[in-house]
Amino acid sequence: MADRDGDGWTECGRGHRHWGLHGASGLLAVHHDDTGVPHVLMQKRSAWSHHGGTWGLPGGARDSHEDAVATALREAREEAALAGDRLRVQGVYRDDHGGWAFETVIAESAERLAAVCANGESDELRWLPLGEVAARTLHPGFAETWGALSGAISPETLVLDVANIVGARAERGWWRDRLGAATRLLEAVSGLRLAHPVLAQWYPRMVAVVEGAARGTPHIPGVQVVAAAGSGDDAIVDVVRRAKPWERVLVVTADRELKERVAALGADTTGPTWLLSQLGG
Repeated sequence: MADRDGDGWTECGRGHRHWGLHGASGLLAVHHDDTGVPHVLMQKRSAWSHHGGTWGLPGGARDSHEDAVATALREAREEAALAGDRLRVQGVYRDDHGGWAFETVIAESAERLAAVCANGESDELRWLPLGEVAARTLHPGFAETWGALSGAISPETLVLDVANIVGARAERGWWRDRLGAATRLLEAVSGLRLAHPVLAQWYPRMVAVVEGAARGTPHIPGVQVVAAAGSGDDAIVDVVRRAKPWERVLVVTADRELKERVAALGADTTGPTWLLSQLGG
């Protein structure tokens, strides 16, 4: 295990030649402007490089000790001088070629971060509005996946109706220790790899609304805990109302009235079974 032990050419199951012995990864940084238009950071590859002159993403070979996120952030730093601490990773899209894969790490940026050609692998780096991307001469691999990627770039927030989910989970004696039951649920959810229809790995912003005896639920890494001062349903509606217009919000609840209230605000809903099935019941 060593730095750059992934450098090298290999062939995938489709018979294509790829750079990256352990696969490769790239960063798709996305910024929504004040009007909600998404802009993505694109790289024009140097003329000497593989598929030189085409547009794609900062990225490169994955080392054996790295995951997709670590590789993408490292490559973006090396090629575009982009600081990873200014980005929030939303998910990973996996393009599997059979024995070799390119993984695109989608990350939200609160601003159009300054990006410069930090090494010889780029001729240009530019933030492009979403509608202008397809008009460029794209790297073949990026062009093949852009249709799926472009539909998965909006930030997503998962809102948990904790009281409702705890009741559906029906742990033994949960009604006598609602605080403990809520804490155990959120500890389990915080480390869960959630299912997503497009992304291989999904990291939504997670907001858990607790109420009543569970209001003392402690901080859980990766979960924003909102203690409702009154009605938990009202607190959930407030969370949904404060979401940005371009943000997808998914509320986990079985409460019919609450579903109607958040749907009127543009949120999607799903029942606790969706979440509990991923927890093993």
